[in-house]
Amino acid sequence: MVFETHPVRRVQAADGVAPGREWPHTIPAVAQLLRDGLDLSPGVTFLVGENGAGKSTLVEAIAIAFGMSPEGGSTGARLSTRESESPLSGQIRLTRGAGAARWGFFLRAETMHGYYTYLENNPGAYDPNFHEMSHGESFLEILRSRFDSPGLYCLDEPESALSFSSSLALVGVLNELANGGAQVLCATHSPVVASVPGARILEVGEWGIRETTWADLELVQNWKAFLQSPNRYLRHII
Repeated sequence: MVFETHPVRRVQAADGVAPGREWPHTIPAVAQLLRDGLDLSPGVTFLVGENGAGKSTLVEAIAIAFGMSPEGGSTGARLSTRESESPLSGQIRLTRGAGAARWGFFLRAETMHGYYTYLENNPGAYDPNFHEMSHGESFLEILRSRFDSPGLYCLDEPESALSFSSSLALVGVLNELANGGAQVLCATHSPVVASVPGARILEVGEWGIRETTWADLELVQNWKAFLQSPNRYLRHII
């Protein structure tokens, strides 16, 4: 018998929950998850799609259901601002791996300022003052200091704070995490971040959720076409 020891093996609707007509059930990807469930693989899984396709809603719900703060940070960290998360986390059930790590970290770009304040008020032995760093520098320091253990890592569009070279550094971090036995679920718009070797890629959109490859992503094809001939796009908007 093979035991699956990654933190989350499957996500499905909680007992008695079925897709309805209210948000976020009206998002095709959310409706598909509630209807069919979603098996999560070990290593790195990317959710890629346009704004509003539901990728961040899914990552957030899974992170909260796992026990992480809606505002981001590690399991056990509790900070809050204005409540904005969807009710989906209370409508799903996680099937966990036997003996898997219970630790996790939720990185979401728009709430990291609040997490830095939480760390400032609850400092670790070697934590720097994140508020004194640039946005990109603080993200890289979080990657260096927090992304180093087995567990579940949920990332919501981490590329928003990162340059091209820093995005490549994130690819290296995610690859090391996967090789070390961690599980990663990441929503991204970045073809660079989504290029982690061996990662599973799920494209979300009006069709729901479908598995694809990096080369076949609409995101990758659009960036390639734009970089080859920017004027083909710019002439329609300028």
